[in-house]
Amino acid sequence: MPIAATAPRGARLRLRGTAGIVGVLALLTACGSSTTPEPAETVTLASTVQADKAPAPTPTVPTTWPLTGVPVDAVAQRPALAVKIENTAVARPQTGLDQADVVWETIVEFEVSRFVAVFHSQVPDEVGPIRSVRPMDPLILQPLHGILAFSGGQAGILAEVEASGVQMMSHDAGAPGMFRVSTRSAPHNVYGTPQTWWDAVDAEHAAVPAEQFAFARTAEKATAVAAGTPATTLAFRLSAASSPSWVWDTASGTWLRSEGSTPAMAASGARLSAVNVVSITADHPNSGFGAQGGAPVPTYSLVGSGEGVLASGGKTVPVRWEKTAEDAPMVLHTLDGASATLAPGNTWVELVPAATGSLTVS
Repeated sequence: MPIAATAPRGARLRLRGTAGIVGVLALLTACGSSTTPEPAETVTLASTVQADKAPAPTPTVPTTWPLTGVPVDAVAQRPALAVKIENTAVARPQTGLDQADVVWETIVEFEVSRFVAVFHSQVPDEVGPIRSVRPMDPLILQPLHGILAFSGGQAGILAEVEASGVQMMSHDAGAPGMFRVSTRSAPHNVYGTPQTWWDAVDAEHAAVPAEQFAFARTAEKATAVAAGTPATTLAFRLSAASSPSWVWDTASGTWLRSEGSTPAMAASGARLSAVNVVSITADHPNSGFGAQGGAPVPTYSLVGSGEGVLASGGKTVPVRWEKTAEDAPMVLHTLDGASATLAPGNTWVELVPAATGSLTVS
């Protein structure tokens, strides 16, 4: 029987290795010879983010009473009404004074205090006792271009009031809505009804008053509250016969008025109070008019600028006041020139004679 030749063991191993390599190479060759794949299709996706092309919303500015800064749904379409109110001991307690938006306290002849009470947001049933006009009244009221109710006055002073552009309602001239009460003696007994004067306003004076002092949106943002020094008492010396004071009352959020050491009350029984007290120091020269016995009738130099103090929220801050013309409102600035704002609410303005008056804050 023929014997088959057998390859050596090591040669078999080498052959198997060579065959493996050839197989791998064949596989790689086969792979390399395949067709190159086509590139993936490009897909473009639309943006789902919409550009906001709407205009920015307009800030909502609340409607406020122009003389107090207090928000209201709609301002009553009536002018400012100023009334000359007496402030001697026999005139107290006064009627309607607690409903005024602004009260200006002035010193007239014989060092007596007299008020210019300005009404707009509230309508008292009655006000008084009403007294005569003085030379400083046109300077205070001309920017309002409203109504002034008073009992009478000297011819020269009446001419200045008329020239200021206010509508005059004089008891001596027979204005409607004024009468004398029997419970007080003359001349301290003239009273009147504000609604009657508003009803009698002419077209030239019927407009709602413009804002006079600037108001913050809230009490917290008012200048004195935000940047002032805490205070509890404002003690004024306006003249030898007039030393009003104001004490901060946290419970009511107002300054409470006293005449000397006596609490100042309205005829309604309400304590006279103010959200803001503004001290204005100004020259207090003689006007050239004379009173009984030749006593000089003073006025105030209110066109120009000067020092002042603004009190709101139990705090005070020094200010500068400025009035550029007789028909321009008085404006307040902080010492760095920024606008000084009051807290929303009523205001009393104390006109301090520069040479003789004073304010002590404690």
